Amino acid sequence: MDEELQAIIKNFSQTGTIFFGGKRNTIKTFSYNGEIINIKSFKIPIILNGFIYKYFRKSKAKRSFENASILSKKGIGTPKPIAYKENFKGVLLRDSYYVSEHLNHDFTFESIFHDLPHLDKDKMLRGIAQFTFKLHEEGIEFLDHSQANTLVKVDADGNYNFYLVDLNRMKFHATMSFEKRMRNMHKLTPDEKMIQVISNEYAKLYGQPEEKVFSTMMQYTKEFYTHFYKKQALKKRLKFWKK
Repeated sequence: MDEELQAIIKNFSQTGTIFFGGKRNTIKTFSYNGEIINIKSFKIPIILNGFIYKYFRKSKAKRSFENASILSKKGIGTPKPIAYKENFKGVLLRDSYYVSEHLNHDFTFESIFHDLPHLDKDKMLRGIAQFTFKLHEEGIEFLDHSQANTLVKVDADGNYNFYLVDLNRMKFHATMSFEKRMRNMHKLTPDEKMIQVISNEYAKLYGQPEEKVFSTMMQYTKEFYTHFYKKQALKKRLKFWKK
């Protein structure tokens, strides 16, 4: 990492343009080497996790960089990884940063739920099925394979190209079983008609009966969203009682 990039990271909190600001992490854009880059600052971990990241586990920034590098080598879409930075204080990881190119995408996959001009929903659903199949064939289990973590760019021919972000949680396998593949798609959409399209396309590529793919996807999707909606309802009740 050169001095210019180190200086940008050192002054992260005072400079840059906020691209995403959340409770846990912040993403800012900066000008670097004549290009626009993204720097993701990860929340300072609690003391126990800071110790674990120092000695026993890779930081989220390092995992993001390494996972992005693997994806790039395998021809899987993701913003180009540039660097990562970890700052330690004694036996603890204090803060960490992941640096990548800034991708000018057209929308995220969650746009499938909105009526956007010129959006071909059937084509995009089949595209995400094809993209996910390629991931699985490469043995890549993206644990946060959800609507918001897939950026979409439309090329000159009207094709949808997909790019993964938020990469720190991934597993890599020699092969992926049918069950593992189906479970890996449970966050994509709760909409049954959309799942029918995705499962139809995936079944063609995988050489499995469409009904088997559809019913298994539905099973894992229902399990996830049942738990998700219960968790959201509980959070609302807790917020109400805190008022």
